[in-house]
Amino acid sequence: MRLAYEHGGALMAGEALEAQAPHVAAARLDRLEAEAVHILRELAFYERAAIMFSGGKDSAVLLHVAIKAFAPARAPFRLLHIDTGHNYPEVIAYRDARAKETGLTLIVREVEDSIRRGSVRLASATASRNAAQAVTLTEAQQEFEFDALIGGARRDEEKARAKERIFSHRDAFAPGSPRAQRPELWGLYNRHIGVGENMRVFPLSNWTEADIWAYIVRERIELPSLYFTHERDVVRRDGLLFPVTQLTPPQEGEVAERIKVRFRTVGDITCTCPVESFAADAIDVLTETLTAAVSERGATRMDDRANAAAMERRKLEGYF
Repeated sequence: MRLAYEHGGALMAGEALEAQAPHVAAARLDRLEAEAVHILRELAFYERAAIMFSGGKDSAVLLHVAIKAFAPARAPFRLLHIDTGHNYPEVIAYRDARAKETGLTLIVREVEDSIRRGSVRLASATASRNAAQAVTLTEAQQEFEFDALIGGARRDEEKARAKERIFSHRDAFAPGSPRAQRPELWGLYNRHIGVGENMRVFPLSNWTEADIWAYIVRERIELPSLYFTHERDVVRRDGLLFPVTQLTPPQEGEVAERIKVRFRTVGDITCTCPVESFAADAIDVLTETLTAAVSERGATRMDDRANAAAMERRKLEGYF
């Protein structure tokens, strides 16, 4: 079987991929990195900007680029994580370690606190808290008066994200009105905001999942172990591999099996599924990504698959 990574004109045959992966589509990766660096440096305009850092692969790449953009000085951002309380422990450990390594201040706000305040109500104790992050995020934005929140969302992930501006204007309550968005011609961005307003900024908007993994290979970015093959108990349900955990036990009649899996995207335990995989390192994952027929969210996020309008609704609620 032959594989090809053709983004930006570079072509890579499968049998040469392992040897040449650090140089895959080098011109494209250089351009994407330069664009992200330019956007991040534009954010020095703001006084209270924060990177939304979950410990996932996209936020790991975003943080890496931010460090490079301002080196040797320290990046002028804080880190913000909205913790659902249902995250995989490996991801939380990685989040804390990266914050310590970079010396950037990490702010954590928990959905559990919003539940106690009554601003979030869930159907059950084990219900997905993924969408509830929008409320806690809005509360954190108001608490710290962030004028810019920087996220790792990419347009190729999902159609609601595909329509998002790089500089997405938000009002005090976080929703992004389509009529309030500004033109972004020739890479020029209108950064100005009024009292009580803020920006959501997405420097990785034009990256793809393959770009992310090619960049991880090239820059040797460490990630949580969940992104690589490991054995895990799962049940097969609705075409997905549901992880067996205390929060997600097998349903009646289901039989758990232990197989080799990895996660393409990492989120709330109750809504994120792994995929069957033997990819042991970033080069192996890049190889798999080049042949994937389904997007990472479509293949692994059960709440997105259950409701095609879910992400569009969360966007209006200020989720990303």
